[in-house]
Amino acid sequence: MDKVKEISGVVVFKNFEGGFWGIEADDNYLPIVFPEQLKLDGAQLSCTVQIDDDAMSAISWGQPCTIISFSTLDMI
Repeated sequence: MDKVKEISGVVVFKNFEGGFWGIEADDNYLPIVFPEQLKLDGAQLSCTVQIDDDAMSAISWGQPCTIISFSTLDMI
Protein backbone atom coordinates (compact mmCIF):
# COMPACT_ATOMS: atom_id res chain seq x y z
CA MET A 1 0.00 0.00 0.00
CA ASP A 2 1.35 3.43 -0.96
CA LYS A 3 1.61 6.00 1.79
CA VAL A 4 2.03 9.78 1.88
CA LYS A 5 4.77 11.15 4.09
CA GLU A 6 6.19 14.58 5.01
CA ILE A 7 10.00 14.65 4.97
CA SER A 8 12.79 17.20 5.41
CA GLY A 9 16.19 16.37 4.04
CA VAL A 10 19.09 17.10 1.75
CA VAL A 11 19.29 16.66 -2.03
CA VAL A 12 22.16 14.40 -3.06
CA PHE A 13 23.67 13.32 -6.36
CA LYS A 14 25.08 9.81 -6.27
CA ASN A 15 27.64 9.07 -8.95
CA PHE A 16 27.18 5.31 -9.20
CA GLU A 17 24.78 3.03 -11.06
CA GLY A 18 24.78 5.61 -13.87
CA GLY A 19 24.30 8.59 -11.52
CA PHE A 20 21.02 9.68 -9.94
CA TRP A 21 19.42 12.29 -7.65
CA GLY A 22 17.93 11.39 -4.29
CA ILE A 23 16.93 12.78 -0.91
CA GLU A 24 18.62 11.85 2.36
CA ALA A 25 16.28 12.37 5.31
CA ASP A 26 15.10 9.97 8.03
CA ASP A 27 15.69 7.38 5.28
CA ASN A 28 16.91 7.55 1.68
CA TYR A 29 14.29 8.46 -0.94
CA LEU A 30 14.53 7.92 -4.69
CA PRO A 31 12.00 10.11 -6.51
CA ILE A 32 10.82 8.50 -9.75
CA VAL A 33 10.79 11.97 -11.37
CA PHE A 34 13.16 14.50 -9.83
CA PRO A 35 12.20 18.16 -10.55
CA GLU A 36 14.93 20.08 -12.41
CA GLN A 37 14.75 23.02 -9.99
CA LEU A 38 15.75 20.72 -7.10
CA LYS A 39 18.87 19.33 -8.77
CA LEU A 40 21.36 21.13 -6.54
CA ASP A 41 23.57 18.82 -4.49
CA GLY A 42 23.35 19.80 -0.82
CA ALA A 43 20.10 21.79 -1.10
CA GLN A 44 17.83 21.43 1.91
CA LEU A 45 14.18 20.82 1.26
CA SER A 46 10.89 19.91 2.81
CA CYS A 47 8.49 17.85 0.76
CA THR A 48 5.52 15.56 0.66
CA VAL A 49 6.21 12.23 -1.00
CA GLN A 50 4.10 9.25 -1.85
CA ILE A 51 6.04 6.05 -1.19
CA ASP A 52 5.60 3.54 -4.01
CA ASP A 53 6.27 0.11 -2.54
CA ASP A 54 5.48 -1.56 -5.88
CA ALA A 55 7.89 0.49 -8.04
CA MET A 56 10.78 -1.29 -9.69
CA SER A 57 14.11 0.45 -10.29
CA ALA A 58 17.52 -0.50 -11.60
CA ILE A 59 18.96 1.66 -8.81
CA SER A 60 19.50 -0.13 -5.51
CA TRP A 61 19.28 2.93 -3.27
CA GLY A 62 16.43 4.50 -1.35
CA GLN A 63 12.68 4.10 -1.33
CA PRO A 64 11.04 4.78 -4.70
CA CYS A 65 8.59 7.66 -4.34
CA THR A 66 6.77 10.46 -6.11
CA ILE A 67 7.22 14.07 -4.97
CA ILE A 68 3.76 15.57 -4.48
CA SER A 69 4.87 19.01 -3.28
CA PHE A 70 8.08 20.63 -2.13
CA SER A 71 9.73 23.78 -0.84
CA THR A 72 13.40 24.55 -0.53
CA LEU A 73 14.82 25.72 2.78
CA ASP A 74 17.37 28.49 3.20
CA MET A 75 20.89 27.17 3.45
CA ILE A 76 22.70 28.54 6.49
